[in-house]
Amino acid sequence: MVIRRKDTWRKAVALAGTLFCVLVMPPAFALDFLSVAAPAVLFDAPSNKSKPLFIINPGTPVERVISLEGWVKVRDNKGDLAWIEKKYLSETRQVMVIADRAQIRAAADDKATLVFEAERDVVLTLLEALPGGWAKVKHRDGQQGFIKSVQVWGL
Repeated sequence: MVIRRKDTWRKAVALAGTLFCVLVMPPAFALDFLSVAAPAVLFDAPSNKSKPLFIINPGTPVERVISLEGWVKVRDNKGDLAWIEKKYLSETRQVMVIADRAQIRAAADDKATLVFEAERDVVLTLLEALPGGWAKVKHRDGQQGFIKSVQVWGL
């Protein structure tokens, strides 16, 4: 039996690199969601002199793509990209219903009592993301419950 030191060394280096990436570096797939704090204009470039695209409603969840000198490039629930001034964003987590009619239940279980239903594009405050594909949410009228993660955007 012949032991090859080069192969052993290469495997050790590859393993060390993999462990570094898994344990030290943040995951590249982690999404950074924010919400719009006040009505704001979205632009096609990071400047008030650029082309205004549309006005976005307060509470709308957006995904931060990149930040640049007081501006943030965001993605909405339809996948559209635009720039917004950072001062109009909040760390408060909101989610938007993407199902035609989402069921919010008393517990994180399909068989739990139905608390209320929310139609497409309704914005809910995210209270807690739970394992198993559920999230605890709150409606602006105060009702709370659990919704399936696949029925909302912004997690």
